[in-house]
Amino acid sequence: MASIVFTIYYLIAAEQADEKVRKVRGLLTVDHLRVSWHKSTTPYLSFFTRAMRPKLTRYPPRAIRIPRPANSSYNDPINAWLYFDGPLSALKNHTKVVLDVPGGGFVAMNPRHHEDKLLAWAARLELPVLSLDYRKAPEYPYPYALNECFDVYQTLIASQGRCIGLSGATVPRIIVTGDSAGGNIATGMILLILENNDNPRHTDQETLPPPEGLILIYPGLDMNIGNWMSDEQMALIQDRRTRKRNKNILRRKSEDYYKLTPDTPHPSDDEDKTLSPTVAPRDSSIVTADDKSLPPLKPPTDAELDLIAHPTLANQSTTLASSKPKLLKTRLAMSSMISYFNDRILTPEMMRAMIILYVGPHARPDFSTDYLLSPLLAPEWLLSKFPKTCFLTGERDPLVDDTVIFAGRLRQAKHNLFVQRKELGLLKSKDTFNEKEHVEVTLIPGISHGFLQFVSVFPEGWNHIFRCARWMDEIFEQRESRANTSENMNERTVGDLYHQRHHRRIPTESSCDEDRPLEMSTMSTAKTHDGAPHEHQNEEVNYFTHKRRQGPPRAMRSGRGKITKGGENEHQRKNSMVSLASEEDLLGRRMKGLAGGLMGMSHEGTETP
Repeated sequence: MASIVFTIYYLIAAEQADEKVRKVRGLLTVDHLRVSWHKSTTPYLSFFTRAMRPKLTRYPPRAIRIPRPANSSYNDPINAWLYFDGPLSALKNHTKVVLDVPGGGFVAMNPRHHEDKLLAWAARLELPVLSLDYRKAPEYPYPYALNECFDVYQTLIASQGRCIGLSGATVPRIIVTGDSAGGNIATGMILLILENNDNPRHTDQETLPPPEGLILIYPGLDMNIGNWMSDEQMALIQDRRTRKRNKNILRRKSEDYYKLTPDTPHPSDDEDKTLSPTVAPRDSSIVTADDKSLPPLKPPTDAELDLIAHPTLANQSTTLASSKPKLLKTRLAMSSMISYFNDRILTPEMMRAMIILYVGPHARPDFSTDYLLSPLLAPEWLLSKFPKTCFLTGERDPLVDDTVIFAGRLRQAKHNLFVQRKELGLLKSKDTFNEKEHVEVTLIPGISHGFLQFVSVFPEGWNHIFRCARWMDEIFEQRESRANTSENMNERTVGDLYHQRHHRRIPTESSCDEDRPLEMSTMSTAKTHDGAPHEHQNEEVNYFTHKRRQGPPRAMRSGRGKITKGGENEHQRKNSMVSLASEEDLLGRRMKGLAGGLMGMSHEGTETP
């Protein structure tokens, strides 16, 4: 009751609320974080939340426990919540699963604090949504939660979904989602899956199929909190293909400087477009616009050494002129974490506290190389194997840089892979790179972090929840259409091989190694009395549209110039076997048939087949 009273008071007294929040954030502890973020499940607030939430499902969520795989280093099962709008018996009819990794700063919150989106997805998709209640830091520091999620994915694949009630007839198709800290763990899990497929941890471990897609909602993908954007990161944000979408982010980074110097002329849009979007190499601190390959250095001459020892005024002027700064590819810009320093939801102090608690007191990871801790650093060969990834983030989120940079790196890796496959001839020359097949990014103007947690006071959040559901539908449909296309291609390939191996062989003039070399097959071009071709001429075999036709009855091939049982004479027969007198006659007939076929001539109705 006291919490509700003080909440109402601080809603009215905004200045006192800001001062209180500032003091609490200055001395953050894990208890502060958990008490603050767990308020939505208190009896009073949960009552009002349920009252304001629309009726989405008929069935409540179910608590389940998922066993570890046989090759896991841990034995204790993993807790999870299953959101499914139907009886448990109906789960056997499904082969698709949404695997959610909820956020909470690595230290707090469970699926019950994210029920707005989970219930909405279960109702809209009519699919089982499995949300993990992974163990939190600091009691279980990194990488315990990551290994838990990886073990759940392994169990889902190994049991073919039986662990959550599916029939187990086929391997389930999975889409992974994650928000905030859960987005970090979900992305790290996919990196772990892809890495493990190339280098298995255990010799008896089978290859895991990657998920169908990945949905990331305001993810935190970089644990190395920095003040300044690198040239490589700014180049990704300024890429001409994403400049329009990122224009507000770029404007904000420019304002960080021009607010301090309001009298300084602002650059024009044309000047921004002239900046090269090429990514700078990692080992170069400054890349100039007129960068060229430099000749090898030579040792200084005696005259140059004398000028260095006895500098003159002219020499000093030349040195100063050459030391002026040169044009950079990107301007100096602060990271979004520093730009939104005073954000009410997520501050640098909170990020620092969460990272320290997540890493733990006994670990010293390398923040510049550990891509399972900071997925933003993942190598390109892993990013090129990523499933389709969709991002949803607010433009004023302190973590917005993580979204746009990681999306840019994914796009770059997929495009490079596309170019390589095209150069190798694995793709058609007319094929073009479609970014939306691999990456989709939605930036919401004027919104900060964690907006899906406040849909009761931010009704527009429901639209973004259902936007994520549409993404999942589209990903499943795209994968199904691709699977059907590949099956049709496989059928065509098998049919082509069958046609090549079992096609009807017609003896030709070059078949001198046949069992009867003095016999040659001819194709009749006899015509009926009205000039129309006979209905039996040019018989062909087609394995895809027609059944194989039967040859003429044996009675029709009884002899030359004789009336057959069908009443037809010799010029109406087909495929008769003509006996030749000698090898010379055979050779002459072959040469004549070959030359006549090439010159378009025929002799006595005989053409080369």
